[in-house]
Amino acid sequence: MSMQGAPSRPRLTGIVLTGNSQRLLDRCLASLFFCSEILVVDSLSADDSLEIARRHKARILSRPWSGIGEQFTFALKHVDGGWIVILDSDEVCSRALADEITRTLADETGGAPDGYYIPRRSWYFDRFVKHAWRRPDTLYRLFRNGSVRITMSGVHQTFHPVASFGRMRGEIIHYPYASFANHLEKLNGYAQGGAADLAAAGERGGTMKAVGHAVWRFVRLYFLRRGFLDGRAGFILACHASFYVFLKYIRLLDASWGAPFDHE
Repeated sequence: MSMQGAPSRPRLTGIVLTGNSQRLLDRCLASLFFCSEILVVDSLSADDSLEIARRHKARILSRPWSGIGEQFTFALKHVDGGWIVILDSDEVCSRALADEITRTLADETGGAPDGYYIPRRSWYFDRFVKHAWRRPDTLYRLFRNGSVRITMSGVHQTFHPVASFGRMRGEIIHYPYASFANHLEKLNGYAQGGAADLAAAGERGGTMKAVGHAVWRFVRLYFLRRGFLDGRAGFILACHASFYVFLKYIRLLDASWGAPFDHE
């Protein structure tokens, strides 16, 4: 998709972090056609991510991975003025959202918000999940340069407004997992980060504690949030979410794992 016709004022930069992100990157970057420029911060990809970024005429900065918060902080330092919209490499900006952003920034007047929360719709297994996933899932992803604060929780970052904000109606479309194996691979990293957060907060592990939290997570997602209305996808997602919680708490336990390996 061409970026011709994108409004020149105010300047809008689309930021995407990449790291072996070829799965959905072409769709992701194409959906940012309305931006004045696309900035890709790549963490030494070995797949076709860089070639895809070049096809979309993105400005590419390469930097070894140092954590998502530091990567975004680095990216924001390389944007000059104007507005910023952020997508993950597994997300697509819907056409409705692109049109809404374009209209909103073109009609900008004094007293307008310094940023906007955007709703996100996520696909899991065979459908968009309406219940088992967090809903409404709204993210602060469009803001004036400098009007954002970043916090970290485990391996996830959250953007927060530092001034006035509004809300968009158009959606970001999210395709977070390519397969069950891909979900479990990501879940392992999330659990490790979550365990580190719990340890830093002084939490203690335990088998029954891990089981109790896991059972409660399943009950909350599948029954209280009515994840059963999402069919098989809702059930599978609730199972994976409860397994994540189990792993997070069980990893607080200390063990030697056999060391020093002299148990004859």
